[in-house]
Amino acid sequence: METRLEQTILKNLIQNEEFTRKCIPFLKPEYFTDTTEKTIFEEVYAYFQKYTKPPTKEALLINLDNSTSINENVVKDAKNIVGKFEVDNTPQDWLVDETESWCKDRAIYIAVMDSIEVIDKKSQRSTGEIPELLKDALSVSFDTQIGHDQLEDSDDRFDFYHTEEEKIPFDLEYFNKITKGGLPNKTLNIVLAGTGVGKSLFMCHQAASCLMMNKNVLYITLEMSEERIAERIDANIMNVPMKEIPDMSKKQFDKKVDKLKNKTKGKLIIKEYPTAAAHVGHFRHLLQELDIKKDFTPDIIFIDYLNICASHRVRPGQGANSYTLVKSIAEELRGLAVEFDVPLVSATQTTRSGYGSTDIGLEDTSESFGLPATADLMFALITSDELEDLDQLVVKQLKNRYNDPTIFKRFVIGIDRSRMKLYDCEQEAQTELVEGEQYISDDVPVADRGRDYSDFKI
Repeated sequence: METRLEQTILKNLIQNEEFTRKCIPFLKPEYFTDTTEKTIFEEVYAYFQKYTKPPTKEALLINLDNSTSINENVVKDAKNIVGKFEVDNTPQDWLVDETESWCKDRAIYIAVMDSIEVIDKKSQRSTGEIPELLKDALSVSFDTQIGHDQLEDSDDRFDFYHTEEEKIPFDLEYFNKITKGGLPNKTLNIVLAGTGVGKSLFMCHQAASCLMMNKNVLYITLEMSEERIAERIDANIMNVPMKEIPDMSKKQFDKKVDKLKNKTKGKLIIKEYPTAAAHVGHFRHLLQELDIKKDFTPDIIFIDYLNICASHRVRPGQGANSYTLVKSIAEELRGLAVEFDVPLVSATQTTRSGYGSTDIGLEDTSESFGLPATADLMFALITSDELEDLDQLVVKQLKNRYNDPTIFKRFVIGIDRSRMKLYDCEQEAQTELVEGEQYISDDVPVADRGRDYSDFKI
């Protein structure tokens, strides 16, 4: 049965140019179980690579005759098979689908056999590579879309313009305004803040908010322990000061947890990695394990935080400077967001010169200007003694691919550090505390009144 399909594929590779162009980029010699059929495919593929079109039956037979690197018996058998190829009227759409399924099945079989060799120590690969082997096999699929035709595909484009993009909303009004409703999938979003200002608090708050919106949330921490992150999120979703949580009785605690379970269908998974010891390879493996063992697929991922991740591609101490390392980490995290079709939120530290600055810019990003170049959204959290007294933070947009970053350039949010919560501030707070390029007031620029914020910190 399989041989018949394989020969049907080979037959159409030399008879049907449209089929060939759709399928040949995804076919591999090792998928063919018979040595002779594998040889025929290799000859077809070599011809296609050289002349960018499939060979005729005659050209293929001549190339087989002229081959000096193929065993004579194999050549004889190959010529016999090719010689019997007749005009094939197999429906193309069906054959493309069948070919795709066959490729996936063969890839999985090969990956499983390779994994067995690894387990039996018959391979030089490590057991840590097995998930990657299986992932690559499971991801085999034909992508026949080779681009958007600006004029011919206008209907698709019109539908896209009028389709509401899926986003993860905030529970903070002005964050929804600057992002036009929340964070889209396949994006990297960065919080810039100094130590103790609130970058982890922001991510814990947003993770808690997403959970209560029935979203599945994955929170990866490389700085604090799983228990400390969980404690912060408990304070947020239970709406109790963090210092009071240890004083709760088991009955009180369980009652609050049960109440929360009834309020959301979402799940929140917290995973701790040692500082600077984990990269996207570890995160990808975790996502695969969560899918298999817990049937858990995240709607959003938080990584706390970017600068203390490792790079999958760049090793520290191997001639790579901090710019290259941080840029690589950012690119890898954004790639992870694209691969798993989720928004990813992380954070970074300000530079030493940026700490205490009254006007934070992209140049104040710690270690790498390549980070804001990679991010889709980047904003700074700014504090001062005055703001702390009022339980408030200033948010300043640094980069925004979702909206005009000059609209709502700066705004104020409230902060409850005891409960690890953020909240919206009234309009009065916006106009009183935010001086500079633009207030949150009908998108109207306001002149800088020259107020001294020399104690601003981010």
